[in-house]
Order: sequence, then C-alpha cells, then structure tokens
Amino acid sequence: QVQLVESGGGLVQAGGSLRLSCAASGSIFRLNAMGWYRQAPGKQRELVATITKGGSTNYADFVKGRFTISRDNDKNTVYLQMNSLKPEDTAVYYCHADLATYRYWGQGTQVTVSS
Repeated sequence: QVQLVESGGGLVQAGGSLRLSCAASGSIFRLNAMGWYRQAPGKQRELVATITKGGSTNYADFVKGRFTISRDNDKNTVYLQMNSLKPEDTAVYYCHADLATYRYWGQGTQVTVSS
C-alpha cells in the first residue's frame, strides 16, 4: 500500500506561480514513476508531467516551458513547479505513484487561476 498526500494548491492570478508537493508513504521502496494529472470540470483527467525514479521526465505539450517536475527520492516526494499560470490551468491536480503495475492516486488539490 502507498499513501499520497498532496499540498500546495490554491488561488493565483494569471501569470503567477504555484508549487505542488506530493509525499508518498507506505510501501515506497519499490516505487517507480511518479507524476501529476489534472481534471477540469466536465473534462477527462489528463497527463501533466511524470518523472521516473531515475529522473527521466515527460510533459504534456500544454505545460512545456512553464511547468517543471522534480523528485526527491530521499524524501519520497514529487514536486510540480508551475509558472506563467493561465486560467485554463484551473483544475484539480492529482499526484500518482506507480508500484509495479499498480497506480496509486492522491486525493487531489485544487488549483484556480483567475484572469
């Protein structure tokens, strides 16, 4: 079992920045990829960014150049630095962590970007 606790969401004006954190606990010694998805009202959940245990990253095209994913394996924590935020970035952001073939999810954190 893996538990994920997210923090760092909130309300920010367009052009501003937020940093999301997701701390993993439990059976974490075999975790592989971690990352972030988001879901806006009325839309499907979509990939934002992922990072492997070795540090390889993958980003959705709509966040390239604005968001940066990083990971601290000693703290079992993944971060998402979000800069130049746009109103269309408004969504619930979900952290995930992969253990073998199973994907664990956090409870989600709301990010709201005002225009």
